Amino acid sequence: MTQLEKHTELTDIHWMVQMLQTVDVGLVVLDRNNQILLWNSFMENHSGIRSNKALGRQLAELFPKLSFTWLNRKLDAVFKLGSPAYSTWEQRPRLFDFKSYRPLTGSSELMYQNLTLMPLQGPDNTTAQVCLLIYDVTDSATNRLQLEEANQELARLSRTDRLTGLLNRGYWEECLQQEFLREQRSQGQSSLIIFDIDHFKKVNDTYGHQAGDEVIRQAAQLLKQEARATDFPGRYGGEEFVLLLPDTPEAGAQEVAERLRQALESKVIEYGELSLKVTISLGVSGFTKQLDTAQTWLERADQALYQAKEAGRNQVKCWSPA
Repeated sequence: MTQLEKHTELTDIHWMVQMLQTVDVGLVVLDRNNQILLWNSFMENHSGIRSNKALGRQLAELFPKLSFTWLNRKLDAVFKLGSPAYSTWEQRPRLFDFKSYRPLTGSSELMYQNLTLMPLQGPDNTTAQVCLLIYDVTDSATNRLQLEEANQELARLSRTDRLTGLLNRGYWEECLQQEFLREQRSQGQSSLIIFDIDHFKKVNDTYGHQAGDEVIRQAAQLLKQEARATDFPGRYGGEEFVLLLPDTPEAGAQEVAERLRQALESKVIEYGELSLKVTISLGVSGFTKQLDTAQTWLERADQALYQAKEAGRNQVKCWSPA
């Protein structure tokens, strides 16, 4: 080898070392014993461990909290098969718990990472070392997560009544239809309640619509408190509310309705200097195999509500053929 060739080779090595040190990707080379053979400046900067302190040490010494069960399984596959392995932040958010240094735009305390494990072959063409490439993907990950959160919030708003936080009429009717179809298949026992606030127009006319809105919010709050996690409470429109009770016989729904009636009757609704008291009338209808549509089921509950109003309001009525 001529002097020029030696100089060129040394220059190439020098450039390569510079590239490995300055590239914005974590580079760690491990042997079969998890001993560190390369530790570039990315790893130094984010771990706080200098290269001269890392080289020759085992990874477990420096990072005892690392998930070695998962990592060793990946490393074993790369050593045995001689093929690269990959892991994205969606599968595992990170390998190293490095802090994210994006004080202005970042919304994550820790760095999200993609990981590539590359086999490095020795002179005998067997995998002697594995190079870990750690990519900082915090920006793209947080953007994706924020977009997903925004989409989830939009989906929630599309099915939620803005004033009360209950299910809105459109989405509640979808739930009713699904429960009706389920009951048709299983012939189970589910019920629904519909109620409205007695003389609500008088509240609006006397105290104003904002006071009326507060009455609606308070009624909705009591409905939320009474509903189970598996129930479907909704605002059907105006001062009218609905509650779908899966796997609840009519007698049980009647008890729920009576608790709601008593709770609102005894509640004092404070609005500014006003102290308001209202009552509700409720109709209950249990599922029967004679029902042909979900709408018929709802109409029966509505007919029971009408009977409660005709009987003097502030009471519960269950639907009956009479």
